[in-house]
Amino acid sequence: MALQWMILAYVVAAEAAVAILLTLPSPKAVKSRIVSLISLNLQPSLFIIPFSAFQLLDIYWKNEHRLMCTGEICTAAERDRYEKSIYKSQRNAVLCTAACLLYWCIYRICKYYREIQSMEEVEKRYKDQ
Repeated sequence: MALQWMILAYVVAAEAAVAILLTLPSPKAVKSRIVSLISLNLQPSLFIIPFSAFQLLDIYWKNEHRLMCTGEICTAAERDRYEKSIYKSQRNAVLCTAACLLYWCIYRICKYYREIQSMEEVEKRYKDQ
């Protein structure tokens, strides 16, 4: 059960590293190679969106069908376990949302960089004429 969250955490960490790498200033030749390499990996890494969506649905389903422990019949251990499961669910929801948002940010950064490159090429052609 924890394997999927560990995988998702590693993917979020990798996406964060890639986003930082994309936003760091670097020479134009290095930047274009980095963007082209990451653009090639964007389509295969799209699996993270449905995977995160499925995990969010699983969190929602478990939240709707969770036993409530609010009455006086609950022991302290049961109440602690209930609160711990709530915190884990919230953490996992944040993890799923971060995975989707970071993927979208990386996609948009790469797209903007390619658009800037094409505009620079058009500008260069107009200057050469």
